[in-house]
Amino acid sequence: MKKIPIQSLQNPTLQALHALGGSGRNREIHDKVVELLGLTEDEIAIPHKVGQTKPTDLEYKLAWNRTWLKHYGLLENSQRGVWSLTPKGRDTREVDEKEVDRVVAEKLKSQKEAIAGNRESDAEDSDEKLPEADDDSIEGKWRETLHAVLQDMDATAFERLCQLVLRESGFIKVEVTQASHDGGIDGKGILQVNEFLSFRVVFQCKRYSGSVGPDVVQKLRGAMPGSADRGLIVTTGRFTQGAIREATHEHKSPIELVDGEELINRLKELELGVTTEMVPKTTVHPDFFANI
Repeated sequence: MKKIPIQSLQNPTLQALHALGGSGRNREIHDKVVELLGLTEDEIAIPHKVGQTKPTDLEYKLAWNRTWLKHYGLLENSQRGVWSLTPKGRDTREVDEKEVDRVVAEKLKSQKEAIAGNRESDAEDSDEKLPEADDDSIEGKWRETLHAVLQDMDATAFERLCQLVLRESGFIKVEVTQASHDGGIDGKGILQVNEFLSFRVVFQCKRYSGSVGPDVVQKLRGAMPGSADRGLIVTTGRFTQGAIREATHEHKSPIELVDGEELINRLKELELGVTTEMVPKTTVHPDFFANI
């Protein structure tokens, strides 16, 4: 299946942020672009590199375009991972892809020449060499390393990791159920929003390298006891658009979805098996996951 040309995602990225009200996280932008372009599940799942499921080609190219549009002055991003339109971006509905490419390439070339004295100043010519500011790619392959570690964990250890992540995220009374009696549920807990408000949540942990479909969402919803307020599915993979639609169905019990990208980001934020040095340098500690 043919991959989407990288520059052709500049306008869909811009349009997605306009449609989202001017700001959005990576996953929100991704899903809105999928909706705008009418992409199929097969097109969404194309890997960027052969033999690797993460990132997908679409995820990589959207990261490239967010960074490119940021250099062009249309986008900005916060330390909390939220992208938003600049005043110039709010006034811009469509760009000339070739003009953006030319302006940004010249800007980055000038920056590199100023810093490195003309050393390798033509590195911007390839999308493979672009430093994706929102994805810590300057540090190397820490996300790929962490994803591989999570994939190597056995199912029970991964459930314990999810239990720990939930506790660190404000849940109380988090329990992992017995596998033989879970009925599609791996655990339960209470999300303590504040001293007045809490939600009873049942969760399921999926150590997938591929996609989680709507059938998994339906199964969890069907297994939810009447006392549960909502469900939660955590996966190392990704959710299909069908799964997302099923999870957010307005006439059914809500199911929250945490995909591999969000899980990796959360582990980094909580510093669970991942540390970031002041340099900065992010390091994955496989022994943490092996001994959980």
